[in-house]
Amino acid sequence: MTNMIEIVEGTYKIRGVDTDVSGTQFPLVKEFTIGAHGGYVTVDATDVPGFPDRTIKIKMDSAEGYTEVTESGKPKSAVVETDEQIMDRMRHQFGVLEDMTKAARQGAVRAMIVSGPPGVGKSHGVEKVLNKHDLIADLGNGERKYEVVKGAMSALGLYAKLYQYADKDNILVFDDCDTVLLDDLSLNILKAALDSKKKRTISWNTDSHKLRAEGIPDSFTFKGSVIFITNIKFDNVKSKKLKDHLEALESRCHYLDLTIDGERDKMLRIQQIVGDGMLDDYGFSPEVHDEIIDFIDMNKKKLRELSLRTVLKAADLAKAFPDKWEDYAQSTLMRVK
Repeated sequence: MTNMIEIVEGTYKIRGVDTDVSGTQFPLVKEFTIGAHGGYVTVDATDVPGFPDRTIKIKMDSAEGYTEVTESGKPKSAVVETDEQIMDRMRHQFGVLEDMTKAARQGAVRAMIVSGPPGVGKSHGVEKVLNKHDLIADLGNGERKYEVVKGAMSALGLYAKLYQYADKDNILVFDDCDTVLLDDLSLNILKAALDSKKKRTISWNTDSHKLRAEGIPDSFTFKGSVIFITNIKFDNVKSKKLKDHLEALESRCHYLDLTIDGERDKMLRIQQIVGDGMLDDYGFSPEVHDEIIDFIDMNKKKLRELSLRTVLKAADLAKAFPDKWEDYAQSTLMRVK
């Protein structure tokens, strides 16, 4: 018997427009998968009115975007968290992130993976701790002992960067470097850096003019710490090859899932951080402050990205164009119909 699912939070492009299909039930064809353009679940829409008579993909943020349906046609019951419980859960996880980063700075935690959707403050939480601990070095013109590496990186670049921060008490933070996970050579180097063994030896077994020119040996012992920040939720990856790679990484280090899944969690995270003072420097009146949050909440399904970055963009517009910022926000922050 084919399993039936009900979409909790998901969209499907109908006549070129991303349409909310929450509450619609479909026979499940393939479970949640992360592809080149984001996450989706594959369903059979053949007998569902208003949809093509074929298999289609419903776009969603995570596997939490759908739930199984019982034989009676009702979604399986689940424990429903209150808004306060969700915010407490997220605050706890970000507190763990800060404490683990402090432990990494002290050398007690040698390797950590931090997983969560884009624009929820993953990088900020890590950098805030590291900046605070390196303030003395900055004031004394000393050498900073950490670096945040962003974007794509080659295997050779990864090897060289690890060598640069190989000393004890150094920290290397990889932020949004998910391409490393898709390259076998880069992944093997990262595995060696994240290994739980007492002695972590990293080797480059191919001749390289670049390494020779920079005086980098073909093998060295890595004594620093690594924090890898990613948008990939390891539990939801369905690709067998990638799943095996991620499991190998997860077994070598601490893995922290910030537990922000779906639109509701993201919106509550935004309210939480704004409530903690994220917009205080703008000097807005309480009315403007509330208008920005209301705009984000009312248009969350139409925004190009539901994130803290979008809130800051809206705040910038409200500061620059007090009388017409919402009009400009609709033009620059929302998807074109």
